[in-house]
Amino acid sequence: MPVTLTVIAIGGALGAVLRYLSVTAALRLLGPGFPYGTLFVNVAGSLIMGFAAAALLEREGNDRMYLFLMTGVLGGFTTFSAFSLEALYLIERGRVAASVVYIGGSVGLSIFALMIGLWAGRAMS
Repeated sequence: MPVTLTVIAIGGALGAVLRYLSVTAALRLLGPGFPYGTLFVNVAGSLIMGFAAAALLEREGNDRMYLFLMTGVLGGFTTFSAFSLEALYLIERGRVAASVVYIGGSVGLSIFALMIGLWAGRAMS
């Protein structure tokens, strides 16, 4: 059990740092008018999750890698709670149309990215 928790914790720390760097880069490049960074990490995380599912979930014997990558790294990287907060803030600021685009884009693009990742991961195996 301690090895399992350590693997998840290391992955989660790495994912959180990658999320911070991605969101910060998006703010610098695109400005604070729209939560591009969170949208990016949710879509990219879904794409990577698709690849990882094809590579790890559909094969046996990858428990530690699954825990490190999917539970740890991607759990720390993707930001559903931050997404929810940013969507609500857009609504509270009267930017309802932007919120609808953000919610639809985050959910739709993330599911599409996961599908592409899963398809590509399966095709490569």
